[in-house]
Amino acid sequence: MIRLPQIAWLADGRRLHLQDGPIELIVEAEGREIDVRAAYQAAARRFTGLLDELCAELTELRAAADPRQCALKGVVARRMHRAVAPFAADHFITPMAAVAGSVAEEILGAMLGAAPLQRAYVNNGGDIALHLADGKRFSIGLIDRPDQHGVLRTLDISADDAARGIATSGRHGRSFSLGIADAVTVLARTASQADAAATIIANAVDLPGHPAIVRCPANLLQPDSDLGAWPVTRDVGELSDREIEDALEAGASCARQLLLSGLIEGATLRLMARTVTVGASRTDARTTDKLSQGVPELMHA
Repeated sequence: MIRLPQIAWLADGRRLHLQDGPIELIVEAEGREIDVRAAYQAAARRFTGLLDELCAELTELRAAADPRQCALKGVVARRMHRAVAPFAADHFITPMAAVAGSVAEEILGAMLGAAPLQRAYVNNGGDIALHLADGKRFSIGLIDRPDQHGVLRTLDISADDAARGIATSGRHGRSFSLGIADAVTVLARTASQADAAATIIANAVDLPGHPAIVRCPANLLQPDSDLGAWPVTRDVGELSDREIEDALEAGASCARQLLLSGLIEGATLRLMARTVTVGASRTDARTTDKLSQGVPELMHA
């Protein structure tokens, strides 16, 4: 018997809230009333049972990804593997690194399969899948750190931009991080790709062996963590200006490689009130300036 998720309208009456276990989505669609209704119905149908599909392969999803082959069966599970596979040869990464973005993509895909829409998004805790018809744009709210209320800024994405996915990773997020970044926000062609890349770049923002950085095996904090005994960052003490710059440059170097390989469209890396942006040559000046100022939290029309 399939467990039914919680599905309800938010107070504004135009956004749908979908929640099942650890998955919590905010969904909004724009278009003709009949199409929007059909899209929301499709989102609810596809969301029902999705967590059970993932749990059925959870052991495999928590194992290190094999870049050469995929034994996973589910549609979302296989998307997760595809997103992390480009990194698996050189990094420890499991398909779980792309779970939030992959789920957001799946729900958005179901909506677009049901009806034509002008704009739509699925926000899975800050990992966001976007749809924009010709001539449309989104303005996305940004904050400096995902665990604090900062100064809200905006990032504009238009239909002409290649990016359709946004994701954030770092030591203050919902998942553990091997690095010390406060936050790394990535734009990519899909939400699953952005999710995986944000994890890799955030891990690269680091100062290995630094005495001010407190680490702990992930499985001591969460016994079933997909990171096992890998040391995750728990606290970062005082760092010099040069050390902050070195850590950010390590992450930026990784981001530049991913940009050149076409795996991301841009990234912003933040550590202790310092920000580095990668991808200025592939975004317009207005988007780059806004991208460099924060982390996506809420989406606004």
